[in-house]
Amino acid sequence: MPEPYPPADADAQTAKTSRNSFIDRLLSRVRREPEDREDIMAVLEAARARDLIDNDSYLMLKGALAVSEQTAADIMVPRARMDMIDLAQPLNKLLPVIIETAHSRFPVFEGSRDNIVGVVMTKDLLQCMVDETLTLKDLVRPAVFIPETKRLNILLHEFRIRRNHIAIVIDEHGGITGLVTLEDVLEQIVGEIEDEYDVDGVKTIFNDGANTWRVLATTEIEIFNTQLKANIPQGDYDTIGGWLADELGRIPKRGDLVKQGDLQIEVMRAESRRALWLRVRRRSISPKGE
Repeated sequence: MPEPYPPADADAQTAKTSRNSFIDRLLSRVRREPEDREDIMAVLEAARARDLIDNDSYLMLKGALAVSEQTAADIMVPRARMDMIDLAQPLNKLLPVIIETAHSRFPVFEGSRDNIVGVVMTKDLLQCMVDETLTLKDLVRPAVFIPETKRLNILLHEFRIRRNHIAIVIDEHGGITGLVTLEDVLEQIVGEIEDEYDVDGVKTIFNDGANTWRVLATTEIEIFNTQLKANIPQGDYDTIGGWLADELGRIPKRGDLVKQGDLQIEVMRAESRRALWLRVRRRSISPKGE
């Protein structure tokens, strides 16, 4: 005679059997080499729907597939927006550049920005400032040059085996067109990578002295207006970075300056697709008629 009620773990056993069955089907599709990206995406979608992978894992795998179809030209920082160091620049002039840009590596040029002779690491530059026997030329390392058409999955592999973090992008004629970093490639897979400046996941406005603030470009307009007693108008954007792009009519770049009321807003850090950090100063405005 059958038991009136199934064992307590019967449902769990059924779910486990279903899960194992789905994994078997998933593996069988992978073993027979999916024909294209759409086939693989269908497998991932099904796995996510069955809770076999969480959303973060799904997005990461989706990003990993995407890099195989993207090239260096798709994500590079354009030549005009590259932060470089002149080989002839006095060392005592470099510290402000290091602080403003917060880069860990810089391309080094000699004579012309089209003549990149290597790459220098920030930690080496700081050492050079302490040791007066060293010169900038002593610290320059060989630069890696790649074509615009280099696929990101291949570039990621080369970054790993060469233990390199930056590559200079060139066109078919050998001209400099931009640069790509390891972080740029990884962000295509895992999303934006926070660095040491992204110290708080909630706080986005930091006081930098009297009437001066450091502001994340992702700060919402309402928060910006409230904390800085500003009057940024609402529009087809949600963040101060979005407003800035709307004001400029293009993607903001480092050094851009916009005035709004008594505020002066300067782009301190930016990437190829958006502004990252802003410096906001409150100006003293003389009364009209003076």
